[in-house]
Amino acid sequence: MNALNLSSAAVAITGGARGIGYATARAFVAEGARVFIGDLDADLAKAAAGELGCQGVGLDVRSRESFAEFLAGVEGPLQVLVNNAGIMPAGRYVDELDSVTDSIVDVNLNGVLRGTKLALPEMLRHGSGHIVNVASYLGVVPAAGLATYCATKHAVVGFSESLRDELAGTGVTVTAVLPSAVRTDLVSGVKLGGVLPTVDPAEIADAVVASCRSRPAILAVPGWMRSYEAAAALVPDRLLGAVRGRLTRHRVLQVLDKDARAEYDARIRRDAASPTD
Repeated sequence: MNALNLSSAAVAITGGARGIGYATARAFVAEGARVFIGDLDADLAKAAAGELGCQGVGLDVRSRESFAEFLAGVEGPLQVLVNNAGIMPAGRYVDELDSVTDSIVDVNLNGVLRGTKLALPEMLRHGSGHIVNVASYLGVVPAAGLATYCATKHAVVGFSESLRDELAGTGVTVTAVLPSAVRTDLVSGVKLGGVLPTVDPAEIADAVVASCRSRPAILAVPGWMRSYEAAAALVPDRLLGAVRGRLTRHRVLQVLDKDARAEYDARIRRDAASPTD
């Protein structure tokens, strides 16, 4: 599959006003692409776009109408769609509000499905395009305290690989990017470091841009994380459980700094309670 020429290419990025989305928009602008960012916080999207020299609008990925309007505003043909918008409430599943559970699924999974279905017809007509779904390494491994989040990311990985196979030979490709822990609001209050690899948003952004050249099925950041899966298959379950306990159960369920995470969690609950239409 040929590399995409990003100079003047139309690139749409969801959740582009902060974190990974913002860094990704900046990376594409540096490549000479015409970037369009959408974010639930419309004012922040416009401010971010002003800083980056691109275009930004409000976008609620939970709404098909909002997503369709966002893509209609892209001065096409659309060549790259980055499904980046996502939320990560943390805590025991049994304590998770139903509205929050529904919101995680609607943003992290349904948002990807909606945006992809809306973008595909134009890409298929032109016989060219690339869809990047920003999943998580927790889309291939489990994490206590993040059950619903993991469920959505596992689904995104499965969807991405299945759709990629379905689109074989059309000129349209799909890549699932699997970041480790990223230093953004999503990990507020979570103790990082130690054996848990952490990366900056710019590293994920570089991987997203690189995927437009090599167009792989899966791209983990850092890349060596893929070796964990092979190693885990050889480790006794009891030992593997102990390792996972240190990686997630201890960090998310026992030593999570709820005060540091309060602002992020409040925003998630507020957005989950807001209407989508």
